[in-house]
Amino acid sequence: MITNTEHTDIVTENGIAFHEDVMLDLKHLKKVYPTPKGDYVVLEDLNLQIMKEEFVTIIGHSGCGKTTMLSMIAGLNEISGGNISVLGHHIKGPGPDRGVIFQAPSLMPWMTSLQNVMLGVNQVFPHATKAQRTDIAKYYLQKVGLEDAFHKKASDLSQGMQQRVGIARAFAIKPKVLLLDEPFGMLDSLTRGELQDILIEIWNKEKITAVMITHDVDEAIFLADRVVMMTSGPKAKIGDILNIDFERPRTRKAVLEHDDYYKYRKHLIDFLEH
Repeated sequence: MITNTEHTDIVTENGIAFHEDVMLDLKHLKKVYPTPKGDYVVLEDLNLQIMKEEFVTIIGHSGCGKTTMLSMIAGLNEISGGNISVLGHHIKGPGPDRGVIFQAPSLMPWMTSLQNVMLGVNQVFPHATKAQRTDIAKYYLQKVGLEDAFHKKASDLSQGMQQRVGIARAFAIKPKVLLLDEPFGMLDSLTRGELQDILIEIWNKEKITAVMITHDVDEAIFLADRVVMMTSGPKAKIGDILNIDFERPRTRKAVLEHDDYYKYRKHLIDFLEH
C-alpha cells in the first residue's frame, strides 16, 4: 500500500492533493444497500491505491463485493461513503476515462463488429474524421485477431469472438483505466488462454492502468503486478496484497517455471481457504 511517506510528488488539483503516480485512489469506500431488515453493508472503509500503468487483479469469495467495487469505479453504482478519484478528480458517474469489459460483452447484436467498436470511438473522438475513427476501430479489431470479421454481425460471432470485440472496444476509446469484470469467466480454457495472451499483449503496448476481477488464481498471478485479496462480506475490505515480481513481457511458460510461482499460488489459496 502506498503511504504519504513513500511518495513525495504531491500535485494539487482544484485544492485536492494527490500523488502524481497514483492513477486510481479509493478512499474509505463504503457501499450500503437498504433492506427491510436494515442496512446491508457490502463494503466498508475500503482503501486502495493503484498506480499509473499498473495491472492489478482482485480476488475474493463470491459475494465479497468485488463486482460492486468495480461498478462503483466505473460510475455505474452509487457510492454510499468515501470517494473514488482518477488522477485526483473525484468521479461522479461513468466517463470515457474508464473503459469496462464485462463477463458478457453486451454488444448490439444487429450491428457488425466494426459498428460496435465505432459506437464508443465516435463518442470519444467526435472531432476526428470518419476515416480516422474507422482506422482506430479497425486497428484494435485487428489487434484482437478479428480482421476477417469487421462486417460480421455480433449475433453471428462465437462467445470468444464477441469477447474479442469487447476487448477491442474498451481499448479503442483510449481510457485512462481499464476495468475488467471476469471477462473470460464464461469461456473454455483454450479460448480463455488465447484471450489472456491477447489482452496482456495489447496492455503491454498501451500501458493503460488495469483493474481486473477474477476467480482464477493462475489468471490473477499471470496477468498482475499486484493481486489484491478482499475479505468475505458483509463489510468487505482489502485483506491482503501480493506483489508479483515476474518480469514483463511474460510468457506462460516462464511464469509456470519461475521459482516463486507456487509460493504465490499457495499464498492466494491459503488466503481464500482461511
